[in-house]
Amino acid sequence: MVFEKSKFIWVDSLSGPDSYGEFFSYVTLKGGNAKIRISVDGDYALFVNGKYVKSTQYGDFEHYKIYDEIDISPFAHAGESSIGIIVWHFGAPSQRYKVYEPGLIFEVLENDKVVLASDTSILSRKSPTFKSGGCKKISSQLGFSYFYDSTKEDSFPLSLGDGFKKSVLTKKNCTFFPRPIREHSLLPVVLGKLVSQNDEKTSYVFDLGKECVGFLSFSLDCESQGKITVSYGECLESGHVKRLIGDRDFSIEYIAKPGHSSHTSPMLRIACQYLEISSEMPIRVEKIGVIPQSYVAKRVKRELESELDSRIYDICVNTLDACMMEHYVDCPWREQCLYAFDSRNQMLSGYIAYENGNSEYARANLLLMSKDRRSDNILSICFPAGNDLSIPSFSLHYIIALWEYLEFTNDTSLIFEVDYKIREILNTFVAQEKNGLVYKLGGTNHWSFYDWSEGLEGNLYQEDGTDSDAMICLLTIYALTAYQKICEKCTLPFAYGDFLTKLRTETRKAFFNTERGLFVFKNDGRELYHSLPNSLAITLDLVDDGEKRKIASAIKNNELFRPSLSMRAFEYDALITADYQNRSFVLDEIRKEYKKMLDFGSSTVWETSEGPSAFGNAGSLCHGWSAIAIKFLV
Repeated sequence: MVFEKSKFIWVDSLSGPDSYGEFFSYVTLKGGNAKIRISVDGDYALFVNGKYVKSTQYGDFEHYKIYDEIDISPFAHAGESSIGIIVWHFGAPSQRYKVYEPGLIFEVLENDKVVLASDTSILSRKSPTFKSGGCKKISSQLGFSYFYDSTKEDSFPLSLGDGFKKSVLTKKNCTFFPRPIREHSLLPVVLGKLVSQNDEKTSYVFDLGKECVGFLSFSLDCESQGKITVSYGECLESGHVKRLIGDRDFSIEYIAKPGHSSHTSPMLRIACQYLEISSEMPIRVEKIGVIPQSYVAKRVKRELESELDSRIYDICVNTLDACMMEHYVDCPWREQCLYAFDSRNQMLSGYIAYENGNSEYARANLLLMSKDRRSDNILSICFPAGNDLSIPSFSLHYIIALWEYLEFTNDTSLIFEVDYKIREILNTFVAQEKNGLVYKLGGTNHWSFYDWSEGLEGNLYQEDGTDSDAMICLLTIYALTAYQKICEKCTLPFAYGDFLTKLRTETRKAFFNTERGLFVFKNDGRELYHSLPNSLAITLDLVDDGEKRKIASAIKNNELFRPSLSMRAFEYDALITADYQNRSFVLDEIRKEYKKMLDFGSSTVWETSEGPSAFGNAGSLCHGWSAIAIKFLV
């Protein structure tokens, strides 16, 4: 039993969003095997005898609270050792954090005996260096950046600094689980190469040479105290990093002391290729770079058809690597969020790209999603998410991803653990049935998004209506079919057979235009014919062989609106299903689209074909869902 003697603690009188607490204690050890178990609300950085040991709390919920168990023997010694912990309580909702009370809980063990437990005897203070309450937002998805004042550094975390008092207990009700994946590794720092500097020595731009994800690290010299702003981004605009894009701010702010300053971010991970330092006073930058924090998965070597295919494959796998934090993230630069659909693409690609399919990691992602709790019983937009927003179609993609995981791993244990959630999701969509069709969930908290392409984007935070369309019906058919296969493999009862049969019949009747031989997206008079629902209809056998060939021809001849890169897997699957000879068309299109990224000099794959200009110049150049090209290159 973990934490039997430990209590959740916090800093007296420290409250509000974006708060930093520092905790300190000495522990007496005999020189045996020492480890610490630790869990926080938000994030943490652990130091033993002043040396950095580990950081990064696994994203979780209070009913699924993850603790880390860390070997500290290499850092501790016989006799008295110091334990220093910085805790960053986010305290404001984002798409990667659900708000709970602040708190730290830990226990130090030697030879499996608890020798120190968190309680009110642990000393704590409000951090003098990290600014609490600054609420410097990076993006609505990602949450906060930080301010750091190096002039207020003291002996912490090596020894007790000024202003420490006894901690206070905080009310939290958590059910604990061990981290479900192995620890991440810190890799050697990737240093930036100077691109430009101004004559005043107040502005410097550096190129890391590739997309890097990890902790910012720099050292510099200056004659006087002053503020430094470090901006980060994936490309340059007019020779500078794009720091401000809409309401987003990709920067940290740092107060440098006179003389030499050095800093490594212990918690916030950034993603970028370019770094820019702007200062109030002349400075000399000794070095700056990113220390990658990586979940190292061993790649499978593949012999592909051409050198170009191999290069595309490599930047796809680079992207998967960059997008593996505590869970899969969509784009590490702008959001760092776990989406059910995005991660489905990442898992499918990972089954091919990594030894053993990186299946342990995929399992942890799927399990975390199942822990989400909403009154409508579908999944939130991300996990854990602090806002009341859902993309209903992504809940259906989740069930599809579970079947694909089971098909690859034969791991029925996960299915038995999450089967209740599958049924909750399906029951919600079944309850939306009218006249044999599935109708959309209404309300501004249900975003009817299917793809970033014509007519399928939905309206974020707006009422999208409660009518039906081909996509919601076809995806429900897809998810029900996936669950039927799951039930067959796991010998579970499948209670949706009659509903599925009727839905298949009525979906074709409602949306298939027999004269054109195509599925229309919606019967609203717009006559929107899109490749995505037509591709799903092929894969799900809602059309006969002749109709499949006709739809495939319309796709190849650009007679339909086309999906974005992330959804093209459905289209490509359909083309190959209709006629295997279409694989050459699929490969030629992948080569054309992804060669643009290589020619641009990108080391990872883009969010959409538009690259950095997408979404009001906020398009990501490293986005996990586009790695799905791996599926067709191999």
